[in-house]
Amino acid sequence: MNSSDFQHEIIHQSLSWEQLVATIKWDTDGLVPAIVQDQSSKQVLMLAYMNQESLKRSLDSQETWFWSRSRQEYWHKGGTSGNTQQITSLSYDCDGDTLLVMVHANGPACHTGRISCFYNEVNEVDNQPTFNNNEEQHTTPSDSGKERFAILAELEQMISDRDRDRPEGAYTTYLFEKGIDKILKKVGEETAETIIAAKNQDNDELRYEVSDLIYHLLVLLQERKLPLDDVLAELDRRHERPRKD
Repeated sequence: MNSSDFQHEIIHQSLSWEQLVATIKWDTDGLVPAIVQDQSSKQVLMLAYMNQESLKRSLDSQETWFWSRSRQEYWHKGGTSGNTQQITSLSYDCDGDTLLVMVHANGPACHTGRISCFYNEVNEVDNQPTFNNNEEQHTTPSDSGKERFAILAELEQMISDRDRDRPEGAYTTYLFEKGIDKILKKVGEETAETIIAAKNQDNDELRYEVSDLIYHLLVLLQERKLPLDDVLAELDRRHERPRKD
């Protein structure tokens, strides 16, 4: 796909570059806020600013580029850390003064190492509960202030580091050195133990075995160099398919 085709696809309109620039309402500094959201999880990852040049670089490279207001320079997200963001779609709001950039993230978005920059939840202001509209409150894992799947990203990164560095004595190093057959054997063993735990209706054991299975599946994905994001994207595609009667 060439750059021009990509530009038309991600803005979902047949706009020329000149029309797009004219449509967006740039502020007095020539900037527009860009909200970055994960295509698979739908989690908001970060907010940064683009000017015309960084938007053009983003369209041309199909990865996010921004303008740093503090450093007064362009920055390619992940250019140093490797945590790049591959753009899947880009749109602007009804007023044309905010961009929404959907991405496949190749690692954490936040400089702290967290998946999202929005991890500081406001629970109280001046000792008054926040977001309480006198309705019954339901706490779910996604509401708890903890990122439900952050551990998967951390575990995936740890496994990738083990594959690269191969520290002596680490179990993950042992698996990679033994190769694909050993990894597949462990996946099979953990799958069987998961089935047995479920059959025995032992949730404590099931929780333990599923954790082992997920870990070994992540090792398998790393061995095959298949990112977890690709699996999540496949699940996302399946979820969006129309249901058949």
